[in-house]
Amino acid sequence: MANRTTRRDFLRHTTYAGAGIWILGGGAVQALQMGAKPRRVSANEKLNVAGIGAGGKGGGDISNAARRDNIVAVCDVDKRQAAGVMKNHPKAKFYQDFRKMLDEMHKEIDAVTVSTPDHQHAVAAMMAMKMGKHVYCQKPLCHDVYEARALTEAAKKYGVVTQMGNQGTSEPGLRTAVEVIWSGAIGKVKEVHVWTNRPVWPQGQKRKAKTDPVPAELDWDLWLGTAPERPYVDGAYHTFNWRGWWDFGTGALGDMACHTANMAFMACKLGYPTSVIAEVSDDFNDDSYPTWSIIRYEFPARGDLPALKWNWYDGGNNKPPKALDEIKRYAQGLKLSDSGSLLVGEKGTLFSPNDYGADFQLLPKKDYEGYKPPTPKLPRLKNEKKDGKIEIVGGDEWHNKEWTDACKGVGKTLSNFGYAGPLTETVVLGCVAMRFHGQKLEWDGPNMKVTNVAEANKFLKREYRKGWEL
Repeated sequence: MANRTTRRDFLRHTTYAGAGIWILGGGAVQALQMGAKPRRVSANEKLNVAGIGAGGKGGGDISNAARRDNIVAVCDVDKRQAAGVMKNHPKAKFYQDFRKMLDEMHKEIDAVTVSTPDHQHAVAAMMAMKMGKHVYCQKPLCHDVYEARALTEAAKKYGVVTQMGNQGTSEPGLRTAVEVIWSGAIGKVKEVHVWTNRPVWPQGQKRKAKTDPVPAELDWDLWLGTAPERPYVDGAYHTFNWRGWWDFGTGALGDMACHTANMAFMACKLGYPTSVIAEVSDDFNDDSYPTWSIIRYEFPARGDLPALKWNWYDGGNNKPPKALDEIKRYAQGLKLSDSGSLLVGEKGTLFSPNDYGADFQLLPKKDYEGYKPPTPKLPRLKNEKKDGKIEIVGGDEWHNKEWTDACKGVGKTLSNFGYAGPLTETVVLGCVAMRFHGQKLEWDGPNMKVTNVAEANKFLKREYRKGWEL
């Protein structure tokens, strides 16, 4: 009987996995259905961490987790991408399908990092949370508006510790900038301008009518995951250029706004916008994001804070002149950075010349000579030493540590899904607006609905390929 059961399990797993479907084991199914509780870990214990996505940013996320905790499993659809991580963590179990990894190892895993292309973020993070696993997910949190809302609600429901990988949130400079705005130093903010040097990958192009052989180390079906069936084309999508395609990425807006717009979003205490409208370059098409876009959001009054206009500009060096003119109008003669933000208040302006909002100055300079920031309200992360050497230093390392500390009951994460979900939702709503460029979309945030352009609503939630679900 034992041998027959093993063979039956083997056949069902291999058959469905090849079709892009994974049938979970009984214990994992029960964990998903009931909503498993996170394991309690003390401050002195080590978490057992699994990494989903091991190349590029994924390798960094796993390495940061390994500074203080155990890496027990690594998953990547491309064995080549995981080679470096597996060399550093030879005792970790390797998988190509995260569903199989969570199915087989759900009792051994406490926390998960998700560092896949955007279109796979939500399904991986959701499955982990339902199993009671703490989740660190790269930005943007997901691909679609619906996914952002679902992840926000799930994190609260399952009581897990979450963090989105917009590491600037953990920089003391960003937290100080937020407090400066909260203090009223520049008055109430009525206008925000945010710009980026992205894209640094191709956009505005059509899909190539060709098919190349799939490398032996890559499971292309698993890489496609939730996305529509597409032939493998060498260098077109995997490993970096997926960001520019509607199917897989979220373009320059999705890639960078969770960084560059983060400080202003937090400082202005924003939630749902009431409308959004997009302008795009002439090369707009249904395959990839346009070369440049300007996205304009309107946010309502919030308590004693006034209504606010929010302007986003991307296109790298291809930004239209109008965009540069708008930004320069408020820069008061300062040389513009490649990426940055301007928060325009009733009494002054806060100018941040970088992606994270961690550096800033108040304008006009003469009005703020000798200005001292208010007493901190938000916690500050500090460097740590181990054996006389600095072990944790800024950025990604602080951000990951804030998450793992919170997993052990020490402190809280600032970019948790309760905050990061609405931020991402606002960002990717701009991607929907691009598809209807020139039309102002009226947005009912609480009901997650475009009220004046019915067709736009079908782009809030993708239809996943068969075998994948949220």
